Amino acid sequence: MISWIQRTFQHHFRTVFAVLLAITIISFIVTIGAGPGIGRGDKLDVKREFFGYNLASQEDMGQVISDASLSIELQVGYGNVDQEQVKTYALDRVAALKLANEWAIPQATSSEITDFIKGLRIFAGADGQFDVSRYNSFRDSLKLNSRTNEAEIVRVIGDQVRIEKVQQLLDGPGYVLPADVKRQLLRTDTTWTIATAAVDYASYAPAIDATDAALGAYYKDNAFKYQVSPRIVASIIDFPAENYLGEVKVTDAEVRSYYDANPGRFPKPEDKAAAKGGKAPAPDADSRFKAIRPLVETALKLDKAKELAAKAASDLAFALYEGKVAAGPALDGFLASRKLALKPLAPFSQESGPAELGSSPDIADAVAKLDAQHYFSEAVTTNSGAAILIWKGAVPARQPALAEVRDKVKADYIENEKRKRFVELGRTLRGLIESRMKAGDSFEKAVAAAQTSQKVKIEAKTLPPFALRNRPQDLDQTVAGALEHLEKGQVSEMIVDASKGTIVGAIDKKAPDLSETSPRFAEMRNLIAGYTTRQAASNYLSELVAQELKRTESVVK
Repeated sequence: MISWIQRTFQHHFRTVFAVLLAITIISFIVTIGAGPGIGRGDKLDVKREFFGYNLASQEDMGQVISDASLSIELQVGYGNVDQEQVKTYALDRVAALKLANEWAIPQATSSEITDFIKGLRIFAGADGQFDVSRYNSFRDSLKLNSRTNEAEIVRVIGDQVRIEKVQQLLDGPGYVLPADVKRQLLRTDTTWTIATAAVDYASYAPAIDATDAALGAYYKDNAFKYQVSPRIVASIIDFPAENYLGEVKVTDAEVRSYYDANPGRFPKPEDKAAAKGGKAPAPDADSRFKAIRPLVETALKLDKAKELAAKAASDLAFALYEGKVAAGPALDGFLASRKLALKPLAPFSQESGPAELGSSPDIADAVAKLDAQHYFSEAVTTNSGAAILIWKGAVPARQPALAEVRDKVKADYIENEKRKRFVELGRTLRGLIESRMKAGDSFEKAVAAAQTSQKVKIEAKTLPPFALRNRPQDLDQTVAGALEHLEKGQVSEMIVDASKGTIVGAIDKKAPDLSETSPRFAEMRNLIAGYTTRQAASNYLSELVAQELKRTESVVK
């Protein structure tokens, strides 16, 4: 078996390592502290040493970040990790390898890599042993996703084996008090039987009188919400794609190639025989293409027309730059000679962008870079073609009068009052439900009585018994959090979100076995001890990183 694993993994490194270290890396990333950030030197001659790397060097930093990113991707199966976590992990990783060198930890051998892979749960079958079919399944699904070569993967994994040895040497004693184990067991292993009452927010309609005095007071307290942000005033020189459609010529081959390159863009024509319940064979690719060829040709021509529009806009921007055309009359004359004109845009904020151009933030950013001296942009792409943006000025922020925004203030005031009263309704419902349950009613019966008295829509349901460590997948996290404060027979405060309020009733609560001789007690003690040992090692690495960064920070000041 071992020789088979060695031979197979030599041929399929790219695939298997994309998923092989999920368990280890998660615990390592989660426990690392918030370390200092990574910076890049502003000057090429600046040097900032960090355990053999120069943090001011793009080449060195590229290697450090690349190795860390690859390490994470190989171990968790994907690379979409917060960049600050990647930076922190990258520095800790370099520090761990520095310790491995100082402590003369040898390079990882092939047998160590094989043993490491053999022990991964991700490839274990029902009997706990390495399962070839599981490996093949992952290989088939991931073999096309690799973006690195075998040598890089082997090197990074070899480093990871050495880092694991450093981690083991740094691990603390992992002392755990029995009281800590019992506390965690009570939280995760207690068996709950609960019922929930979902109070529909939309159906709650209290009568709210929005008087002038109330609106005035609300507006005064929340004036910042209605401040009109600074506005940009601009115009455009428009280049609609439709003006260039007449210049576009396409061949049959280009149309077919465009169709093949954009399969999801064009709907398949309806199979009339199938629509009538017939069993005619599905049309082949050529038949489908012929049925929608006019649509494909139109789309292709429009794309090419947009390219021509973008080129025309770019050429004009260059001509403005080369000719040093000033804003004002000179620009108007320049455009008139080319049968072009400015089109004004409604004032817009930098966050939203001009409404006429699809409220594009990218376009707004392009205008925000302009001023009186640099008043025109390069060509920008729009939904209809292309354009050049012309800066005209800016309107400062202002505070509108209440009359200008009265409708918005009124709507906000009513919603705010409804939300406050909904919270009060929750307290009332909780009291009614709890008192009825103390009198002997079931949770459902108590909810029904509360619903009748308050005239609000409430949906009650009882969940099967569960423990938090194997909670139902659809159990809301806020409901699970409410259990920490409940005893048997108690009712929670209403938990409010955007669409409903939820009241939780603890129908039953059974504590787990807390004896120190139980297998579950030993398992939990080991889990907590493992976490504390990893935490100690990670704290040491973070401290080592901080000391090294502090030692060299004066070099780049």
